[in-house]
Amino acid sequence: MRKFNIQRPDHSLRTAIQDKIDNLNKPRGSLGVLEELAMQICLVQHTLSPALHRPHHLLLAGDHGITDEGVSVSPRAVTWQQMVNFTRDGGGVNMFCRQHGFELMLIDMGVDYDLTVYPAILNRKIARGTQNFIYGPAMTPAQFKQAIDTGASLVDDCRNKGCNILCIGEMGVGNTSPSSIWTSIFGDIPLAECIGAGAGLDGAGVCHKHDVLQRAMASAHCETAEEIIQHFGGFEMVGAIGAMLRAAELGILIIIDGFIMSACILAASKLYPQILDYAVFGHCGDENGHRRLLQLMNAQPLLHLGLRLGEGTGALCAYPIIDSAVRMMNEMNNFKDAKIDKYF
Repeated sequence: MRKFNIQRPDHSLRTAIQDKIDNLNKPRGSLGVLEELAMQICLVQHTLSPALHRPHHLLLAGDHGITDEGVSVSPRAVTWQQMVNFTRDGGGVNMFCRQHGFELMLIDMGVDYDLTVYPAILNRKIARGTQNFIYGPAMTPAQFKQAIDTGASLVDDCRNKGCNILCIGEMGVGNTSPSSIWTSIFGDIPLAECIGAGAGLDGAGVCHKHDVLQRAMASAHCETAEEIIQHFGGFEMVGAIGAMLRAAELGILIIIDGFIMSACILAASKLYPQILDYAVFGHCGDENGHRRLLQLMNAQPLLHLGLRLGEGTGALCAYPIIDSAVRMMNEMNNFKDAKIDKYF
């Protein structure tokens, strides 16, 4: 796996940033989370006047061999069918990207279908789905490296277009299974607390999913974080990790979506803990285990809307709040300019 040079944000401006926030014409702390968010963004961008440029949304797709075990109510074909739907602007992710001015990039990381006839989908296919990890690793070391490198190169493309804020979403039937396992292992949480209905499993289905994943975990022999990610992950998930790591290396803000993407940044943080400085957690979803995931990272999500669609939709919904934090720093008067007595 390639090495990333991810630095902690320079805190030399912290006092000046806080002074600017406190001298805006408002009671100290009265804009709550917006003030905390503004501090984070200013530190990442090392400025008193932050800006958001050319927001991009990467939607990575891949299929999972573990679906052969009946852990998802959705058939595997839904992955490619939804990707085609996205090319026709028909998905939730399309709507939110249009609404908030994000450039949407669709990427085939490992869909079990030939999507090359759709030019709107970037062909970065590593294989037609991962292997069934109940019998062995989901991917080879070479495939793992390729997925990391692919995700990183996609972020380079975004940066070359002037992007400094990034959303990442996923499309992959069965990807709640590796997410649940990563959460359980990396968070030392019982697997049963990390498993939910996914796309709509009933009670019996959830029990079956638990039994399958428990057997897979028991048969795996992984020692390092990298081995755990490789053994259970999907191509779209490892690609997302590569994208997150490269974004942090370049100083790009990353808006984190729901359960799947939160599991990805948790895994990424086991490789490079400092990546969390660059993450803004968009929402707390309705997927069982997501709340525990956020607690593991001491994350404060911006929204609680009961979402569990994926695709990056929850992160996109949070963007206006991030924009408001930036506008607060640039557009509000301070007490002096507004000719208001500072009363605290």
